[in-house]
Amino acid sequence: MVTIKDIAERAGVSFSTVSKALLGSPLVKIKTKQRILSIAKEMGYQPNYAARRLVSRKSGAIGVVWPSIERAALSSLITNLNEELEKEGYTTMISMSRVDSAIEAFRRFQVDAILVFGDKENESSQPDLSPFLIPILTYGAAKYTPYSAVDVNRGQAIRLAVRHLAGLGHRSICFVGEPQTHDPLQAVKIEAFRDEITLLGLPFADDSIVQMKGLAFHDGYLAAKTMLDQMERPTAVISGGIDLTRGILRAITERGLKVPRDISVVSYDNLPQMEDLEVPMTVVGVAISTITTVLARTILELIDAPDTHKTVHLEPELVIRDSTSFNTIS
Repeated sequence: MVTIKDIAERAGVSFSTVSKALLGSPLVKIKTKQRILSIAKEMGYQPNYAARRLVSRKSGAIGVVWPSIERAALSSLITNLNEELEKEGYTTMISMSRVDSAIEAFRRFQVDAILVFGDKENESSQPDLSPFLIPILTYGAAKYTPYSAVDVNRGQAIRLAVRHLAGLGHRSICFVGEPQTHDPLQAVKIEAFRDEITLLGLPFADDSIVQMKGLAFHDGYLAAKTMLDQMERPTAVISGGIDLTRGILRAITERGLKVPRDISVVSYDNLPQMEDLEVPMTVVGVAISTITTVLARTILELIDAPDTHKTVHLEPELVIRDSTSFNTIS
């Protein structure tokens, strides 16, 4: 097994210099650090987290409880977050187990912090880690977790979408994003949609909120087909996320309809790839770069002060592109 001593001999530097470089210490010159990291990668070095903790009281690892590999927004988020944490000398360890078993495993590895995604699959009870002083940060569902949280004001995002469409003259608006099983993140959006529609005096019917099995591409596709079969087809739709949006666009195209000529679409998820869809998408939400920066900063703050509790709320924005236009349908 390759050790730090092996890397030091190959690089012609001291043991302590290699150790500092692998931990991302600013005390090591950038060129020296890059050279050491390159040699470590070439030699197949695998860090010994247990040994690292004995020296620094930190393992340099952060556990991530991953809910699904099928969600584009979360995939973009974890990719960007990993890059942010690597800059600070941290490695991410991902588990797709249930929340309670994943946290217990991370506790045994003695990670420095744990990130949990607060979606519907993570509502199960979570073990009390207070005796171990391992900070847990939840992304989303701030109201539902006893731990620190970074959350987006999802309700406000949907309100921005409704107001935008109403301002374009749309009165028949649907929301696609209610899964069969309870999802606290989608529930917030649905409540805000219903409230804002009522506040603006727009018509609301039972089919204004389209239900589906899940939140994947195919679910959005089937939901949109149901929506388009309504006797009075809506002139605008708000999607609960990027995967649903892709399915909605496919269903609209198959019907020979065009966005936004026949139906305007606003999507939740403020991701760069939204601009590259077949129709550049009008979106609401917080930019993924902002979310990852705040998550990384908050995790590092909790590592430095594990007995503190933080709740950070991020405010969304409306980004207008080609998928929405004035309602011309009488």
